[in-house]
Amino acid sequence: MKYSKKVMQNFMNPKNMGEMKNPDGVGKVGNPVCGDVMWVYIKVKDNKIKDIKFKTFGCAAAIATSSMITQLAKGKTLEQAKKIKRDDVAKSLEGLPPLKMHCSNLASNALKKAIEDYKKNKNKK
Repeated sequence: MKYSKKVMQNFMNPKNMGEMKNPDGVGKVGNPVCGDVMWVYIKVKDNKIKDIKFKTFGCAAAIATSSMITQLAKGKTLEQAKKIKRDDVAKSLEGLPPLKMHCSNLASNALKKAIEDYKKNKNKK
């Protein structure tokens, strides 16, 4: 399987990797077929994603897409971040092999779940 240079950069040197203490929202997704599991943690201030981290157990594409989704979402409003689609992630990574496109879907879904979790927690207060 051939990965783009951008995928390899984000796999070898992922951005925003790690757990976050006291996140405002957490999104967890997994794919039982391939075994990938992703967590996305967000801190929100003034309706914008102030900080974002991820933790991923999976293949090179899973780690690269997690890294890229954090880069695409950081600094965006919640509404803008929610609109990031799997194609945006794949395009930013200069393409993914068809067999690995599901990873970009997982990354965008994890971000959406983190935003939903934030909104749910905010409404409880």
